[in-house]
Amino acid sequence: MIGLIQIVNSASVAINETVVSSINKGMLLLLGVEQSDTDIEIAKMAKKVANMRVFPDENGKTNLSLSDIDGELLVVSQFTLLASLEKGNRPGFSNAGSPESSKKIYQAFLTHFEHNYGPCKQGQFGADMNVSLVNNGPATYYLKI
Repeated sequence: MIGLIQIVNSASVAINETVVSSINKGMLLLLGVEQSDTDIEIAKMAKKVANMRVFPDENGKTNLSLSDIDGELLVVSQFTLLASLEKGNRPGFSNAGSPESSKKIYQAFLTHFEHNYGPCKQGQFGADMNVSLVNNGPATYYLKI
């Protein structure tokens, strides 16, 4: 499982020019699901995202988590995070989970996060989405679980 986290002042997902989900201050998580992902990776990723101390405290030191700042989480599926460009010029996706299994893992991640850490908003799995964000920092973190 791969997560690309962007610290945002705001973020939204639109489908066919209609905003379907949006957040204010918090995290945008682009989530890529691998063939081998299970409940173990779901739990590890959710815990890491919830507890990452990447927001500044009163002294400007990155010492606060999403819940510490009462921030929001927007999770968007993104299989292209699994792209391999080691050979040739066309991305290969042999490590990506099938659409069916990836959708189940994505939905399980959302359920696990909400049950254990609080609400999160989401994009629409498999849809052609326009993701907009105002990156704060800019700050972006790559996680491989």
